[in-house]
Amino acid sequence: MSRNDFKKPFHHKDRDRNRERDRDRGERGRDRHDSKRDDRREKPHAQQHKAPQGQYQPQQQAQAPKLSGPALFGVHAVTQAILNKDRRIIRLVATEGTAEALEKPLAEARAAGIKRPQVEIMEKPAFDRLLPQGTVHQGIIAVVEHLPVRDAHDLVANLGTDERACVVVLDQVTDPHNVGAILRSAAAFGCTGVIMQDRHAPELTGVLAKTASGAADVIPVAMETNLSRAIETLQEHGFFVIGLDERGTPLSELPHYDRVALVLGAEGAGLRRLVAEHCDGLASLPTQAPIYSLNVSNAAAVALYALITSA
Repeated sequence: MSRNDFKKPFHHKDRDRNRERDRDRGERGRDRHDSKRDDRREKPHAQQHKAPQGQYQPQQQAQAPKLSGPALFGVHAVTQAILNKDRRIIRLVATEGTAEALEKPLAEARAAGIKRPQVEIMEKPAFDRLLPQGTVHQGIIAVVEHLPVRDAHDLVANLGTDERACVVVLDQVTDPHNVGAILRSAAAFGCTGVIMQDRHAPELTGVLAKTASGAADVIPVAMETNLSRAIETLQEHGFFVIGLDERGTPLSELPHYDRVALVLGAEGAGLRRLVAEHCDGLASLPTQAPIYSLNVSNAAAVALYALITSA
């Protein structure tokens, strides 16, 4: 009998072992196939985030630190904030093309002993993500703290006995564009300050400060809980208080006052009854049909010009 003719007796145990061996081999093969497939899936993802060391990595822009705290944006708003010794600035961010606009105000601030942080230069795509889409930021942002709180007394306490002064009082004017434009006019015409009701006043940052074109850091702003009491404070310091109302006397017919306060109400609602009653008089602008009224910020500019030049 040859070697090839020899066959080992077959048992059921041998058959079971063969089946287990084949099953194990099949599972190991599937594991290796799944592992290779997973590797193929992961490699493109890993390559997408891998960049040579020292080179610009776009994905890092998405991870740029977000703004934490009130922010000012725009060249004029940030410039005046830098020069305002009462304004604490936490962070300055600019795009490469606009950073030069901050060199002069920063030099002036240092010369005056005002400490300011170093400007962070950021690529424009990452910079744009720091603010809501569509914000007109001009490539400059300052993260700031709110200015110290003032009241009506703070605005007038240090006035000289015969010193002329003009104060603007806003009765629930809440639109930031209007308030910003009024601050700009008040600063331009040399007003002593602006008084607003703290519960109905927008923050003096963001769009308001951009519209004010730096005036938010130039003209003192006081916050009062009770405007009627604030008006009384002004009257105690020699102010003649005029409420702007279409039912009032034409503004041009009023006499000149060395100390005058102009009170403006919200668009539509106008002056509230108690506020109007606390005024020394009501005045109107000489508007004509068919447009009888002006936007509150435009009315403020016209009225301030008339009051300042009435002498």
